[in-house]
Amino acid sequence: MTTTYDCTAADQRAEGLENAQRAIRQHKCVVFPTDTVYGIGADAFSLQAVNMLLASKGRSRKMPPPVLIPRLNALDGLATDVPPEARKLAEAFWPGGLTMIFHAQPSLDWDLGETKGTVALRMPADDVAQDLLTLTGPLAVSSANRTGQPAARTAAEALTQLAESVEVYLEGGLRPEGGTDMDALPSTIVDATALPLRVVRQGALALEKLREVVPGLLDIDGNAADVPAADAQTADVPAADARPAEVPAADARPAGPAAGDGSVTGPGVE
Repeated sequence: MTTTYDCTAADQRAEGLENAQRAIRQHKCVVFPTDTVYGIGADAFSLQAVNMLLASKGRSRKMPPPVLIPRLNALDGLATDVPPEARKLAEAFWPGGLTMIFHAQPSLDWDLGETKGTVALRMPADDVAQDLLTLTGPLAVSSANRTGQPAARTAAEALTQLAESVEVYLEGGLRPEGGTDMDALPSTIVDATALPLRVVRQGALALEKLREVVPGLLDIDGNAADVPAADAQTADVPAADARPAEVPAADARPAGPAAGDGSVTGPGVE
């Protein structure tokens, strides 16, 4: 039976979190707010739960969900070969609207779909989401809407699309908080499976902000930041020739999820 809890009221919030935790243990789906849009979550280590999440959205295993984590130190438990540049981004922007794709720890007993050995991770900056993740541990999460439909900005909007396929809805009000229709951006996705790091989907965090931490970050087209002429020029070499050769984005990445083929998804992603 589907139940909605008003998490803006302290008593309902505590009851809702308790019942959401129980639903996760029972391999069912829950809807809850994040700092971007609302997400539908399931136990990342339960194939039954992940399949239910995908079915609720009308999505195939070719579009595996990312995983939300409650703490930064969960990164090394779920991902391997984490580049120092990616660690800098995590330390600067987690919790927040940044999803990063990593090589998954090969020893993990999970099946998120056709991930090709990778996992997309994010730590949301939302109190309700953080409280739930602290109770449940990492959750497979995608945007709380049917594939191809607008992302839900409230639990009520999610209910109209997902209905009885979700056991518990945690209503926390409009997301992003204080936002408008134009503010409902998904997280920015960075591919950290190879160097240099590359943005594969633009979203809540601007490229310029990310480059303040990792200047060598490639944009969505695989381009590096422009080098000022005064810095790039040598005695007789034009600035354009002094830049390091760019590696075509399509060739720079190992086989694995990429935003362009729809195989990496997250809250607000379609």
